[in-house]
Amino acid sequence: MAFAQDPESAQCPPSEALPLRHSDDLRVHRYSSSFADVMEMRAPSQSVGTYLDHHDGWFRRCAAPMTVQPLGPNGYALTLGRFGNFGFEVEPTIGLELLPQSEGIYRIVTAALSDPDPSLQEIYDVEFNAALQLEEGSEAGTGVLTQVRWELDLCVWIRLPAVIGLLPDKLVQSSGDHLLRQIVRQISRKLTWKVQEDFHATHELECPPRRRAPF
Repeated sequence: MAFAQDPESAQCPPSEALPLRHSDDLRVHRYSSSFADVMEMRAPSQSVGTYLDHHDGWFRRCAAPMTVQPLGPNGYALTLGRFGNFGFEVEPTIGLELLPQSEGIYRIVTAALSDPDPSLQEIYDVEFNAALQLEEGSEAGTGVLTQVRWELDLCVWIRLPAVIGLLPDKLVQSSGDHLLRQIVRQISRKLTWKVQEDFHATHELECPPRRRAPF
């Protein structure tokens, strides 16, 4: 974590602080976005579902080079990498739980970290909600094709240094939006591509070309 904390923040005891999403501190800014994409798998939906169910194998492989630690039977603590703007840098770690399939829908939600760092909780908060649905069809010349349609709602709360509050609101907002896009690219777009490639490699199938991401 590389962050120069301002004196006002240093005076607050981190262990007693509420999660940033419940804070009324004016330095806390909330950024949110929604995204959707499609991942194409050249296999029946049953094969794709079985693969997704066994996330203990593919999740670590596909999340690399991000650091992954187990978090319960269905969860992982994921260190996303370093992001920043205006000299403000943060290296967030979030907990993700891959819920068992329910009526054909797979969900990935935020999970509590087993040993969170209170000082980092004073700086950022992330809520991750994703849903994946399998739609089996066909592809001309190749046979069965399963489309994995996924949607993501992402919210990030960041306590910005007091000095950034002196900047114009539009600039502060655009800075946060940029940070959010960085996080999405890291934990969604790259992960999506790797999952698609890993599935086809492990099933000895030719992988479809990457789709151009809409974000």
